[in-house]
Amino acid sequence: MTKEGGYYNAMTPNEYQLLALRTESRTSADPVPYTRLTEALMGLNGEAGEAIELLKKSLFQGHQLHMRDMAMELGDVCWYLALAADAIGFDLESVMQMNLEKLRARYPNGFDPERSINRVE
Repeated sequence: MTKEGGYYNAMTPNEYQLLALRTESRTSADPVPYTRLTEALMGLNGEAGEAIELLKKSLFQGHQLHMRDMAMELGDVCWYLALAADAIGFDLESVMQMNLEKLRARYPNGFDPERSINRVE
């Protein structure tokens, strides 16, 4: 992992997760079950809300959509996703792999509207 211009490149999701979690404010183990998960999911939804707010202002209020601002909000989404995964005992790469396996089983040849409408679980 190298740092250029203030950004890390060639970073794996797990490397990101480790670095991101260094900025978590938690100082001890979860005193109440699911405290970290609750904070993470609330933050995840809040940051996703900020991202959609940028798009809403662009679509309906005449604001210019600044991609850097959107990228910054998506970065905040990533931070809370990393926290949520850690709170349930998973690393990001495992979460991503599980999602790809689910999608591969659901859509083995790529997205198919028919399979989406008549989905078999």
